[in-house]
Amino acid sequence: MLSVNTNTGAMVALQYLNQTNSQLTTVQNAINSGLKVASAKDDGATFAIAQNMRGDVAAYSAVTDSLNRGTSSVDVALSAGQSISDLLIEMKSKALAASDASLDTASRQALNEDFTALRDQIATVVQNAVFNGFNLVDGSTTQITALASADGSKKITVAAQDMSLGGSVVTVASTNTISTQAKASTMITTIENSLNNVDSSLAQLSSGAKKFSIQSTFVQNLSSTLQTGIGNLVDADMATESAMLQSLQVKQQLGVQALSIANSAPSITLSLFR
Repeated sequence: MLSVNTNTGAMVALQYLNQTNSQLTTVQNAINSGLKVASAKDDGATFAIAQNMRGDVAAYSAVTDSLNRGTSSVDVALSAGQSISDLLIEMKSKALAASDASLDTASRQALNEDFTALRDQIATVVQNAVFNGFNLVDGSTTQITALASADGSKKITVAAQDMSLGGSVVTVASTNTISTQAKASTMITTIENSLNNVDSSLAQLSSGAKKFSIQSTFVQNLSSTLQTGIGNLVDADMATESAMLQSLQVKQQLGVQALSIANSAPSITLSLFR
């Protein structure tokens, strides 16, 4: 039936053209953003999954920061402990020299001054071994804790090691000297015990640092895996989108042509009245 009021062909052609334009808009958005799922409107379920995974990635970033702070605090404590160990070795040398009964008074006094300077340096090292407000070698805290999971429920703890003078680790007191041969002889054993204790404390701190390092590596790998998973869910395949774009552009042009042909159909009616 020829009708100038109702052009079924044009309506069908317009319907298909609108579908093509809608698909073309979707493909262009994917190319512009690089995402096939850029919002919940594109795919609500996939977007929700991706958002949850993004939340985990953000949480693991905070976990990594916490582990890095913990690692740095332990590293500072290890550095301080190594310095204390070196100072104790020097102090042992001074005490051993001063324990010589044949040493004259002036020489023993010089050795004692060196000894007390080294002793006081231990106190300075302990006092300044601070990172981010934590000092793991002065007895001000018993441990340091870092986050280990995205929900904050898991934590890693490293015990502090009090290396203050006169403590259970460094048993050399802040008042000890080697001003006499007897004091020097006694001090040798005290320093040797302190050295053994410091080495044991360093081993424990090193073990703690390793725990932080292992967990940090695991968290970084897990975060990378999650990011890859998010990409698999929402990233657009540019090769596919490019091919689809060209196909839809051709389809759009053909649709325009089809609509033009359909729109010209009613003009045939005029030939009936000539």
